[in-house]
Amino acid sequence: MGDPVDAIMAVMQDAFDHAYGEAWTRRQVSDALVTPNTHFMLGGETEDGSGPTAFTLSRSAADEEELLLIAVRPEYRGQGLGSDMMEQFFTSARARGVRRVFLEMREGNAAEHLYRKLGFKQVGLRKGYYRGAIGGPLDAITFARDLA
Repeated sequence: MGDPVDAIMAVMQDAFDHAYGEAWTRRQVSDALVTPNTHFMLGGETEDGSGPTAFTLSRSAADEEELLLIAVRPEYRGQGLGSDMMEQFFTSARARGVRRVFLEMREGNAAEHLYRKLGFKQVGLRKGYYRGAIGGPLDAITFARDLA
């Protein structure tokens, strides 16, 4: 595997709509990857073999873990890759002793149906959290799921 930051950034550039200001900078990703208890997974492979089609980035503390980012390149959506990545994330988190996972998403994010299908429940709301969004600020919804 090459540089994971390059791989994550390539997927993120394609996957995140710039209108919402959700994508991380290269520096943010680099800093996260050297922070203790930060984990990432790369998934899938582009048809031309140039890199992954998806990734997750998370951070754990005690028996909880926050899914900081999940992304699937748009042309690979609707094929179950997001669900597969989430299931791999759950398996990996359980292996680290995680009992509960959290994530936060922009209100109106199309991935909400996936999170709810996977058992996440809304546990919080941050009013006006996404300030860089066009038409914003937009609220952030906090979800949690127990890992049994």
